[in-house]
Amino acid sequence: MQKDFDNYSISPIHIKDAWRLCDLMVSNADRFANYFPGTLKENLNPTLSKLFVEKKVKQFESKEEYLFTIKENTDRTIIGLIYVKELLKKEGQGELAYCIGYQYAGKGIITKSVSKIIDWAFKEAGLCTLQVIANQNNIASTRVAEKNGFIWQRTFPKSFQLPNGEFVDMELYELYKVGTA
Repeated sequence: MQKDFDNYSISPIHIKDAWRLCDLMVSNADRFANYFPGTLKENLNPTLSKLFVEKKVKQFESKEEYLFTIKENTDRTIIGLIYVKELLKKEGQGELAYCIGYQYAGKGIITKSVSKIIDWAFKEAGLCTLQVIANQNNIASTRVAEKNGFIWQRTFPKSFQLPNGEFVDMELYELYKVGTA
């Protein structure tokens, strides 16, 4: 499965993606430190990235969790990631998480990418409900959710701990497959 738009493509994580993923994470370490600390920690060098990618490929194949890369088609650089995670298959629910490199932010790439993954999650993964959980101060993330039709549901007070130890509120947004809400 590969989805193309503009000069970008979205595809499942591939074993050959380790070096490029490491480059994305390390070059954007400050940007990803707060809301992607686990992914960042597991991709700080090529060896760690190789192990991370191997694990994520297996999880994708077993339908435990789905990680997609967003690549620039010209040089195949990984510029962002989209997770479909926290799968509750019986309930048909999953959570989306996404990030993009600083030089590609603000160009609508994540909004378009999330739109493609929503379509895939409803049609291919069989999900009926998608969630986005974002900090209210992460305006870019909440805007991506809203632009893709997600509706704010509630606030989870002090539910996420930043690397500096501070606990912050997280906002829950949900999107339902047409005909299932």
